[in-house]
Amino acid sequence: MRKQYIEVPLAMRCRGLRSFLMRLAGNILCPAYWLAAFFAGGPGLFFHLHCTWLGVISLVTRRLKRGHYSLMFFPMDSTRYFEFDVSWERLRRLPFTRYMDVSSPRLLPLVLMRSNRQATAELINPDAKDIRDTERFFRAFGVGQRCRFSARTVEQASFEPSSFDLITCISVLEHIPADSEAVERMWSLLRTGGRLVLTLPCMSQPMEQYISDNQYGVLQPGSDGYTFWQRYYDEERLREKIYRITGPPEHMVIFGEKTNGLFFRNATMKRVLGGRYPFWREAYMMATEYRYYPLLDELPGEGVVFLEFLKK
Repeated sequence: MRKQYIEVPLAMRCRGLRSFLMRLAGNILCPAYWLAAFFAGGPGLFFHLHCTWLGVISLVTRRLKRGHYSLMFFPMDSTRYFEFDVSWERLRRLPFTRYMDVSSPRLLPLVLMRSNRQATAELINPDAKDIRDTERFFRAFGVGQRCRFSARTVEQASFEPSSFDLITCISVLEHIPADSEAVERMWSLLRTGGRLVLTLPCMSQPMEQYISDNQYGVLQPGSDGYTFWQRYYDEERLREKIYRITGPPEHMVIFGEKTNGLFFRNATMKRVLGGRYPFWREAYMMATEYRYYPLLDELPGEGVVFLEFLKK
């Protein structure tokens, strides 16, 4: 399998007047780019509006100490517009009472729990700081009392088999070295008739990435100083690592860049520019520089695949 090594640069800082000017530009340009993305048919725009409303609520109630601005203007970036959009559209009307999320970005499970007032949830994440932040976030929006938060991996989770109606794992499995074992564990925890939702980075040919910055500290770096970052799945790896456990997906959607290398260049810019990066154009970029594909083999470069499995 092809391997790629990523050297993380020191990010530029954005403070004082520059920070104020960037926020001011975001206030003005984010709505304009949102409208441009809307007319271009981009994904995730109504989920963005939902997050904007959450930002307004948090600003008015002051339940969150910070984060109102990001929720209102930059709640997502890059392919999250696709991942959250398709997941929300598929799951928002789904009846479920017992829900587990495995380390997904917290906005999707929060919105799902707000849409289902009868559900209870287990949220697990081996990053102890991140799961504490998630708990504060959920409590600020009134759903924390129906959730339990655990700093552990899915393999360490001590739940009985067939415990959940719904399990989501958004953009996480690719970061787990033992991905098949994680899928087997999630599948065993799902009840008959329950659904497992995964999103994964994909390419026509598989690849693994290693990174110089051990951001989360969950995995140990190798002797060369690089830590396993993520893998990209092709059709063969999906069958080998996932479908042999779950069977083929009930629903599958593929979304990817139109030009090979676009995603990587954009991710590098974010690492370099930090707070100076123009996040307001993300929605428009997803609308104009990415598209849907019928097959993984047709991807010219990087993409994301949504997979929904029904346990029969």
